[in-house]
Amino acid sequence: ETEAAGGRRCCGRCAEGAALRWCITGALCASFLGLGMSIAVLGPTFPNLAANVGKNVSDMYYIFVGRSLGFLGGSVVGGVLFDCMNAALLLALSMLGTTAGLFVIPWCKESLLLTILMSVIGGSMGILDTGANVLTLNTWGSESGPHMQALHFSFAAGAFLAPILAKMALGGSESQELAGAEKTKQSVLKSVPTASATSTAPALEDHHDGDFLWSYIIIGTYILLVSIFLFALYSKSTSARDKAKGSAQKGRLAKYHWSLVGLLFVFFLFYVGAEVTYGSYVFTYAMIFAEMTESEAAALNSVFWGAFAICRGAAIFGAAFLSPATMIVISLVCSAASSSALAFFAHYRALLWAGTAVYGASMATVFPSGISWIEQYTVIEGKSASLFVVGGALGEMCIPAAVGYLQGRFHHIPVLTYAALVTSIMTVLLFPMMYKLANVPQENDLKEVSDSETRTALLTNSRLTEDEEEEEDVREWNDADFEVIEMNDKLKNSVTDTSLRIPRDSPAEVSLQPHLDNVLGDPPAVTGGSPGRQNGNVDWEKSE
Repeated sequence: ETEAAGGRRCCGRCAEGAALRWCITGALCASFLGLGMSIAVLGPTFPNLAANVGKNVSDMYYIFVGRSLGFLGGSVVGGVLFDCMNAALLLALSMLGTTAGLFVIPWCKESLLLTILMSVIGGSMGILDTGANVLTLNTWGSESGPHMQALHFSFAAGAFLAPILAKMALGGSESQELAGAEKTKQSVLKSVPTASATSTAPALEDHHDGDFLWSYIIIGTYILLVSIFLFALYSKSTSARDKAKGSAQKGRLAKYHWSLVGLLFVFFLFYVGAEVTYGSYVFTYAMIFAEMTESEAAALNSVFWGAFAICRGAAIFGAAFLSPATMIVISLVCSAASSSALAFFAHYRALLWAGTAVYGASMATVFPSGISWIEQYTVIEGKSASLFVVGGALGEMCIPAAVGYLQGRFHHIPVLTYAALVTSIMTVLLFPMMYKLANVPQENDLKEVSDSETRTALLTNSRLTEDEEEEEDVREWNDADFEVIEMNDKLKNSVTDTSLRIPRDSPAEVSLQPHLDNVLGDPPAVTGGSPGRQNGNVDWEKSE
């Protein structure tokens, strides 16, 4: 009965732990859905915000800079805080900060205050982005692949839903193109809207001045509910378990941990920069270099983000069967092939459409697979994860800006497609370097291997010594046997010779008889004579 009760308690704890892990994963996916919506909602409502503060759209670029700086700062601060406080609590607080900013933004009438609010929201997003990845790794460990893919797919779904929600709040206004284009997770620095958006701003101010605020209120309310759920998870704190797990994992840091983290930082910089650059400029490229109409260019843009979202959703199931390294290799090969086709054969319409779709699909799984891959070789804590997020954010800011600058200098060269090819080559070169560095054995592993080889050699030598001793004993026994056999043969020969030299009834026979009986062990052959012969011998002795 005691064993059965213990078994039931153990099963109950296991079931409770599994349920808690799934609750944490659901909360993180819900928070990333809100993160995607809060980032993507700014694009469709940007003219309304400009009208609220009495500025032109072209003069509002600094709010994107403010949000970008806040995102970078939040990623760094979050990486430090996650190593010293409860993860669920920190995520809940960051979600509350995002909620407060979204509730206040629609009523903001000062451009400086709007920039500060954007910075606060960016900082909260940076904390959430860093912490959710770390908490997913801590929750699932080596099984985090599908859950990491689901986490980032939730962001893509939120970015898809935000423009639709904004369009509903604006009453179907046609001032913004709401094709539902996907945004990336680190979409914190956007291009300044075009003049067409500026020209429609007065119409928005006249007819939909207050309608856009409902999109912010709805998204803010949703994020508030998610933060409350995270506070509930905090009541079932797992900080003790996380600390124990972290202390147990400290011994398996990679030999070149920070070099590996630095290479992945650069890897994400090129990857995210390429993703955002192509998604931002493919519309303009299609109209200028491919001579497409506006509707065709918008469709090409939607193909890129649509393939991105579909492949990220499919990766949730693919990660259950494929290792992160395999998924990264497949993505890099597809990215290199599609970017090469776009760079050299984009003048063929079919290749342009196919290359865009494959390029978008190849971008979908790299970021979550990269985090899952490096977790197999070293410990990923808050500081390491913050570097990955910062690398992606820097790539998103720097590479699109560089491509835009170069395209302005070289009007007749399709800089976008060549930039896609260059970034693909860089990622293809970086991953083998990271793989080689990650598989360098640690000093402890080398010592264990050396000790194992030493023990094996000693055991082998001891076995050889024992075998040699046994063989030596066998040889000694064989030599002794041969000596005995030779001695017996000599004795037999000597007896035979003596018997031939001495007469049949010689007295020597009597003296030799006991010796033969003892040595040859065959007394009947010699003494087994008849009584008559014995009597004859006696009579002969008497006659003597």
